[in-house]
Amino acid sequence: MTAVVDVLRTVIAPLTRTRVFRRFLGPVLLPPLERLVAWLSDGRVQVSALLVPSLVLHTVGARSGEPRDVPLMYTPDGRGRAIVAGTNFAGSRHPAWTANLLAHPDAAITVRGRRMPVRATQVPDAERDAVWERIEAQWPGYRNYERESGRTVRLFLLQPVRSDTG
Repeated sequence: MTAVVDVLRTVIAPLTRTRVFRRFLGPVLLPPLERLVAWLSDGRVQVSALLVPSLVLHTVGARSGEPRDVPLMYTPDGRGRAIVAGTNFAGSRHPAWTANLLAHPDAAITVRGRRMPVRATQVPDAERDAVWERIEAQWPGYRNYERESGRTVRLFLLQPVRSDTG
């Protein structure tokens, strides 16, 4: 199975760097497709998880205070934490979920159907290059989204925390 995933990544990764993907396929088609598959599978399957480690981030809206869910690619940091990058498909604006984490760092994630509480911390400037290297070892060329966006992408570490309820 790993060999199949590696071949798929090799074929698909260059497509994710195209303008068509960044402007249309990624931000327009992928979110509704992810929602449909999640609904059909009762949250156990993510389309993006077929190629890369993926999670659903559960936050509280920075302005609305309402619950928000977003599927994201993540990179394990080797210490039990998940790294997430607010690339927004190389868009000029930070994705809303990054503002949510800045306002409310206590959140939750669902990975392969298992929900767990996390605390988000922004990656310090001194560690950004090393974190990007780790991300790009998983998905080569991913930092190009930052370069093409014209902004510094917000990087977060999501640290699992012990739940008060169990």
